Amino acid sequence: MIKASSAEIRRILENINRFNSTPEEGEGTTRVLFTEPELESRKYIKSEMEAVGLKVTEDSVGNIFGTLEGSDPTLSPVWTGSHIDTVLNAGMFDGMAGIVCGIEALKMISRSGITPKRSISVIVYTSEEPTRFGLSCLGSRTMAGALTPEDMKRLTDKDGKTLYGVLTELGYDVSALPDVVRREGDVFASLELHIEQNRHLDDAKIPVGIVRGICAPTNYEVVIKGVQGHAGGMAMEDRHDAFMACCRFALELEKLAKSSQGEYITATIGRVRVYSGAVNVIPGYVGFSVDIHSIDMESKEIIMAQLEKVKAAVEEEYGVSVEMRLDNHDIPLKCSETVLNVVRDVCKDTETESMELISGPYHDSLFVGRFAPAAMIFVPSKNGISHSKDEWTDFEDLATGTQVLAESLCRLANM
Repeated sequence: MIKASSAEIRRILENINRFNSTPEEGEGTTRVLFTEPELESRKYIKSEMEAVGLKVTEDSVGNIFGTLEGSDPTLSPVWTGSHIDTVLNAGMFDGMAGIVCGIEALKMISRSGITPKRSISVIVYTSEEPTRFGLSCLGSRTMAGALTPEDMKRLTDKDGKTLYGVLTELGYDVSALPDVVRREGDVFASLELHIEQNRHLDDAKIPVGIVRGICAPTNYEVVIKGVQGHAGGMAMEDRHDAFMACCRFALELEKLAKSSQGEYITATIGRVRVYSGAVNVIPGYVGFSVDIHSIDMESKEIIMAQLEKVKAAVEEEYGVSVEMRLDNHDIPLKCSETVLNVVRDVCKDTETESMELISGPYHDSLFVGRFAPAAMIFVPSKNGISHSKDEWTDFEDLATGTQVLAESLCRLANM
């Protein structure tokens, strides 16, 4: 196997980063699904796939496949890949690293004169980030049968456009959406490379993380209704302050996460809307998001049950009403031991130092794992920073991860 080229990885990553709707200095990278920068980046990625001899196809939800054909293409294939869309004002590595390193890995296999038995595809999954339509992993969810055409007709962006409508406008064959769904046996194995988005590898100065599980999110939209009033005119004991009730809810949520007996769990309130939002008005309405991530369903469901008690206590203490709407309740993934053992063996054989990790963030592999044996490789994130313009991963670390990825894909494709 030839060596991975950090220079090539850097070249393609920097080229992708030019497709950006916030190019002003200090504003980071913004590339939202099916906007002009994202559509142009899709064309560019296809050209890079074709340049290394991959067969390029695209399905009706916009997942892009670059395939290195195996000696027996009737066998179920091996997959790698990630995404090219971003959150607002992001960095240049989250998602994109998995695409670029996947292309480099397939180039390494091909140019080493190796023809694997199984075909290997690097996939650009449509919209891993929920930035436009408020739901993550649109392409891989569709593959897993967890996002139907009817669901797509209900998903809207801030302009009221539906996902189904946008796909139609762009010329995708929405009548073929049912064909996107994969079933067990359709894919032999999947291995995704991604930046860690935490600081374990960076702190330990270890180049490769072997991901044994991926946390999944549970999401609520919560509305607290109190009584709006004059900030100076209404005595403290007479208030039904929706924002103070929200604060109490938030602190109780934090306590629940910190005291959980689960192996890994986080809880976050990331978006808050306060009405009326005036400096001298007691808020009568607060709407906010709740995000709970965990590596197992049981610990999430314990917190969900406890939140019902928090809701009742907040209502009683503040004299408000609390409405909780469950929007999403995804299943965590325990990664495939078969795939993990291949990666472990490659690290051992290549004398690449590694450590085993849990992924707090979720990835497309979470949904691919519903129909195929799946696992992930992590490479270090500087200071653990991600979803930020300050996100950084050294290109040499990306090359090391790519070396492990290429060797692992090759072994899986010959099983």
